Amino acid sequence: MLFLIRATVHQQSLTNEELWTLWEKEIIIAKKAMESGKIISAYKVAGSKEVVLIYQADSHDELDRVFTAQLPLADYLTINEMTPIRPYLDFAEDVINRWEKKHN
Repeated sequence: MLFLIRATVHQQSLTNEELWTLWEKEIIIAKKAMESGKIISAYKVAGSKEVVLIYQADSHDELDRVFTAQLPLADYLTINEMTPIRPYLDFAEDVINRWEKKHN
C-alpha cells in the first residue's frame, strides 16, 4: 500500500544541536528505507520543518509502529496527512479497461 505522508517536526524543548542530531539519525534511517524501497520518494518542504514522503507500507500496523515509535524524531512529529494513494497509471489502466468493456 502506498501512502502520501506529510509530517511536521516540532522542536519543542530541544536545542538546535539536539534537533539536528536527531534529524541526522532520521536521515540515516530514511536513506536505508529509500534503498530498500520502503520510501519511494522523500522531500523537505523549503522554509519549514516539514517533510513529504511516498511510503510503501505492508500494513496499517507498520505505519503505526514506524511513525509513532521507531523514528528518532517520533516524539517530535505531527503527522499532518497520511493518505492512501495508488499509481496514476494503474488508475488509468482501470479507466481504459472499463471504457473498452463498455464499447466492445
